[in-house]
Amino acid sequence: MAKIIVKNLTLDYPIVGVSSRSLKNRIIGAATGGMVSGGESVRVVRALNNVNFELNDGDRLALIGHNGAGKSTLLRVLAGIFEPSFGSVSVSGRVVSTLNLNLGMESEATGIENIVSRGLLLGMPRAEINSHLEEIACFTELGEFLDMPVRIYSSGMLTRLAFGTVTAMQADVLLMDEVIGTGDASFMDKAERRLNAFMQNSKILVLASHSESVLKKFCNKGLLLDHGNQVRFGEIGEVIAEYEKVRSR
Repeated sequence: MAKIIVKNLTLDYPIVGVSSRSLKNRIIGAATGGMVSGGESVRVVRALNNVNFELNDGDRLALIGHNGAGKSTLLRVLAGIFEPSFGSVSVSGRVVSTLNLNLGMESEATGIENIVSRGLLLGMPRAEINSHLEEIACFTELGEFLDMPVRIYSSGMLTRLAFGTVTAMQADVLLMDEVIGTGDASFMDKAERRLNAFMQNSKILVLASHSESVLKKFCNKGLLLDHGNQVRFGEIGEVIAEYEKVRSR
């Protein structure tokens, strides 16, 4: 059973040695979408402030908000990349993240070797990786290039390799920052079918996207963030409607 429980989640980024009236302080606060606070010696940007929600099997959560609202930061907290400053986050089940699709790629290793190493990095048992090797190789359509070092790959070939590997995993909790593509228009139809199945097969999906149509297609719940603050959590249509009101102010 997959489950996410977020209680009073607050995340502060420390800004050491920055005066409250400095230009640098104001720029950092604006760039992150957070609020700058704290004492004179150590300032902080509050990237997330008192966020609360709970997700269970079958929930598909859309993270909604302007650039800098805290969507990507929240995904990184759920992925375990950032630790909460206050509050708690509990995630049960195998977590698969597409936040850094090319993470773990070794330029001197072959495509096949990179499939194995990336699979291990993502938490797949070696036996599971081996069982998917032929299917991943077939999907990527890279042929003989799979036995060559990835340093000779184009960016599109690298993305195919990483995409094919990560979407071969069975995710209990899937974290996505925008819908990933392959970088190759001729490959997109095939990739989209695979991606749709990958997302639908996860027990819990948390998706950040600026595309309203994508969010409505894949999600049944929404969380609206504004400068790190939780504005609304609920049914996807209601949250999107609330976001439209916020944008029109």
